[in-house]
Amino acid sequence: MQIEPMTCAIGAELMDVNLGDAVRDDGLFNEIYAALLKYKVLFLRDQTLDKLSRHDHMAFAQRLGQLEDHPVAPSHPEAPGLVQIYKHPDSPIDRYENSWHCDGTFRETPAKACVLRCIECPPVGGDTMWANMVLAYDKLPDSVKADIEGLIASHSFNASFGAAMPTDKRLALKAQYPDAEHPVVRTHPETGEKLLFVNAFTTHFVNFHVPGRVRYGQDYNQAAGDLLQYLIGQAEVPEYQVRWRWKPYSMAMWDNRSTQHYAVMDYPPCHRKMERAAVVGDKPF
Repeated sequence: MQIEPMTCAIGAELMDVNLGDAVRDDGLFNEIYAALLKYKVLFLRDQTLDKLSRHDHMAFAQRLGQLEDHPVAPSHPEAPGLVQIYKHPDSPIDRYENSWHCDGTFRETPAKACVLRCIECPPVGGDTMWANMVLAYDKLPDSVKADIEGLIASHSFNASFGAAMPTDKRLALKAQYPDAEHPVVRTHPETGEKLLFVNAFTTHFVNFHVPGRVRYGQDYNQAAGDLLQYLIGQAEVPEYQVRWRWKPYSMAMWDNRSTQHYAVMDYPPCHRKMERAAVVGDKPF
């Protein structure tokens, strides 16, 4: 297996490897996982269904941990746990991919990692971008790092996916996925790296309104909102990013703890079909 870095900041392409082999080869799996921790997102081409069946796709992801379901997207009927992210032009829910986000931070335990394969895509457009949130934190001014140390933020399903749903369905899912609270600066449980952990699911800080930061209530409205938008915007810095052009049977896997991603929706009418296995993570600290 050859590893070719994609940018100076994040991402590498794996060459001359069939991911299905890593299901049964411990040495190959360990080499791939070490590369994932180092480069944060890995890419592969030509992972066709005859080389990597849907069950092998699931089996590889299960070596990373238990698979999780998606709140609104269905699993493939032949492979429960392999979520179908099939784009439909008339679905408002499909519009939530085109924002910088980290999968599932509205859960108490957001996903650890994701393994995604393209089944069908347009000839041009529909790229996905990833950002290195360790680098995004490292490059913050020291004064900002001091300001956000110890801050906690709320992450909401109800204010994102739920907003486009009928009220009864939205409230039912809100009860199932109540807003989660996570540290603004997370520590990666395996590498020990500190990283910025706010994204499109983040609605507000829960412990900003203290005398050291706020004189009057109006201070909170302005200062907290501005700071949160500034932090969310760090994923948009090109120097922290990699961009991947999809082809049928290309794959990407990413460490969901240390990255954010953005699915570029520049290909109307939508006709992209992706299949994703997401791995249950742990509670951020």
